[in-house]
Amino acid sequence: MISYLDSVRKQFEYYKSIGDKTFEQLSFEELKIQFTQDSNSISIIVKHLVGNMLSRWTNFLTEDGEKEWRQRDKEFIDNYSNKEDLFNSWNKGWSCLFNTLDAINNNDLNHIVYIRNQGHTVTEALNRQMMHYAYHIGQIVYIGKLVKGKDWKSLSISKGESKTYNQEKFAKDKGQRHFTEDL
Repeated sequence: MISYLDSVRKQFEYYKSIGDKTFEQLSFEELKIQFTQDSNSISIIVKHLVGNMLSRWTNFLTEDGEKEWRQRDKEFIDNYSNKEDLFNSWNKGWSCLFNTLDAINNNDLNHIVYIRNQGHTVTEALNRQMMHYAYHIGQIVYIGKLVKGKDWKSLSISKGESKTYNQEKFAKDKGQRHFTEDL
């Protein structure tokens, strides 16, 4: 049986992979496109996610998730100099998250942690962050699709392919498994 923490890790890995697959399709210049003056580019969203990850997951069980050293407003100023810098920063944030997840166990799930002095159980904090990251990674994918247009390579079931996809799924024996195991 898969535990909650194992499931959470797989979900975070899945969302990271969607971001990774989006970056692979885009040039550095495309990652920096802002559709309007007040909108965020993929590059800016990445910078915000990384700032959030480093703040939330550093000393997760013992310090408030909103660190004094975090400069959130500066996360919305795009200053990556190349795609490698962006990707290294992205991976640094995810490494912080995954290292923290590896240190948490089931006994910690009801422990109270704080984000801006608001108490959350570890379970609530994990869910909060997962949904926050899913929200922004959805934005990243959507912007990527807009930028690439007809050249976009779908990251899920392509239009018109649902029947084939479902046939493949139903051809397998029933069993408990995480949906990401077949990706």
